[in-house]
Amino acid sequence: MASKPFVRKVLLPLAATSLVGAVNAPPLWSAAVRWRHERLINSRSYQATHGFWQTVALPRDVRVNAIHAALLPTGKILLIAGSGNDRTQFQAGTFKTLVFDPAGGSTRLVPTPTDLFCSGHTFLPDGKLLVAGGTLRYEVLERDVTHAGGTMTVKNESPDGPRSFPKGTVFVAANGLRYVTDDAVTVPAATKTVTPPDDDGPGTVTVKASSAEVWVDAAGPGRQYTTDRRGQYRIDGLTGADAHNLYGLADRITMAKQEYQGRKETYEFNPVTERYERVADMHVKRWYPTLAGLPDGSVLAASGLDGSGQVVDGAANEVFDPATRTWKVRKDLNHYFPTYPTLLQTARPGVLFYTGSNSGYGPADRGRDPGLWNLTDNSFRKVPGIRDPDQLETSMSAWAGPVQDQRVMVVGGGGVGESRKSTRRIDIVDLGTTAPRFRPGPDLPEGTRYPNLVTLPDDTTLITNGARDYRGRGDSDNHVARIYHPDTNRLSVAADPAVGRNYHSSALLLPDGRVMTAGSDPLYADKKNTIAGRFEQRLEFYTPPYLFHGPRPAITGGPAVLGYGTSATFGTSAPADIASVRLIRPGAATHMLNVDQRSVAVEFRRGADGISITVPAERTLLPPGAYMLFVVNRAGVPSVARWVLVS
Repeated sequence: MASKPFVRKVLLPLAATSLVGAVNAPPLWSAAVRWRHERLINSRSYQATHGFWQTVALPRDVRVNAIHAALLPTGKILLIAGSGNDRTQFQAGTFKTLVFDPAGGSTRLVPTPTDLFCSGHTFLPDGKLLVAGGTLRYEVLERDVTHAGGTMTVKNESPDGPRSFPKGTVFVAANGLRYVTDDAVTVPAATKTVTPPDDDGPGTVTVKASSAEVWVDAAGPGRQYTTDRRGQYRIDGLTGADAHNLYGLADRITMAKQEYQGRKETYEFNPVTERYERVADMHVKRWYPTLAGLPDGSVLAASGLDGSGQVVDGAANEVFDPATRTWKVRKDLNHYFPTYPTLLQTARPGVLFYTGSNSGYGPADRGRDPGLWNLTDNSFRKVPGIRDPDQLETSMSAWAGPVQDQRVMVVGGGGVGESRKSTRRIDIVDLGTTAPRFRPGPDLPEGTRYPNLVTLPDDTTLITNGARDYRGRGDSDNHVARIYHPDTNRLSVAADPAVGRNYHSSALLLPDGRVMTAGSDPLYADKKNTIAGRFEQRLEFYTPPYLFHGPRPAITGGPAVLGYGTSATFGTSAPADIASVRLIRPGAATHMLNVDQRSVAVEFRRGADGISITVPAERTLLPPGAYMLFVVNRAGVPSVARWVLVS
């Protein structure tokens, strides 16, 4: 689709005499208050202290339900909707992805190969975005279930090779009832072990059947298709040896609620061609998974709902190799997490920090405790001290300041599921200590589910939006923002965002130092919870106070590729005024999850025409990939970023 410009929406001051008559005193008063408010927030002094928000409406024919947002190394923004939490779009096979250029305003819808709604994603060492999983099936509430369903385990007793069966394959019970698969399934070859003869006796041949799982639905409506007894099912159409070697086993087929189900397809989004490129599938289907980049460039996939709507077992965690573009199940990395767990690579090789932040599925008493997960021996060491530990769902976590400080903040959150609970909590943990423990930070002004956190070039963190209740029930969106200052452990007031955002929202740092927020999926549109909510398709851009503090420094030249532990020279304006240098990894955000986001402090020396930097040697601090290089002057004003590849 051809590029189209976007439209900025600006609220104009209302004259006291416009639209209303002189006798209509309340509207006149309201207009006057609004005019004064607009005058205040547009004043230079206010913006220099609190910043400024601007609402943007894209052309109607390119608007998408932005479930996922990622900043590409081209400076463009990738907004992935998939079916956009819209069952009608899902059933029609209408899946969307938008590439948006915030600098020039151009937009382009790109082909989306499958439903990537609620997939996982992270950046690879070459700057491509790895996207895995998504939605195979929408949930069906128990009251709406018409066809019984359950998990069918497909068995293969033949060692001669794998067998694949298409979507729509029929399994037949002993009583003749028929059940239909909702996806294609491949079952590996059986394992054949041959023991040669010896003095103790003749040789033996042992065959161990292989298996694969797939969801099946009853071919017809009604409870006569339900069963709670384990049974064997023949595969319709097979004859001879195939009918003997290939069959199905099912324990329960019921009319219970049917959960969302995950996909296993994996793609790399190429920021240059702006196309999805298919790579090897995951071994396990996943919906709501976390993809966490590791220091060697590989990617860990953890949690998610599988092809039966169950939380993926920890023994099914798997790792993607970007060199071979394939996945490998790592049964040795066996730890259970609720869906979309926040897993951060620490300064210690082989150690991830699970902050406790997660989004939505899994029991309240399993996998909720924050801790350090050692991938070398699969040990897990709990980190104590967090307040409101029962309200970590829908919280968000981020590094507080440069990653070298090893301080992590956990912000907001609510009770499990549709709980009305929400917390004002900001807690900080220093992972660099021998016995890490959460300590209280400053509290938010209101209980906040679904906060968005963005690390800024001056080492502060923007905390914006969220809601006091589940999915903004009761008109509970928080139209507030704060800036966290890690050096003083305090909050300052940021300008209020105009657009409310809760579930399915995200926020990204842009190369020009601004922040973009997108999405929101409220359950209702009114305080009484009687009108269905609509997905928020407007974008909003925040200009932080530092961009009103004087002229910006500029990076005028330098290399595009940086090596670990090496030095590099960059031309800058006013090098004597440069106070700090940061490498910031671009964000890839969804569901209060952005494990890519990190800022790395860079040592530098000032010269006559620029600066000489020393790239950190530790891959644990600086995983390979694309970064934004910012220089910040003594007034705290950042440059426009220069893109570099750390390789």
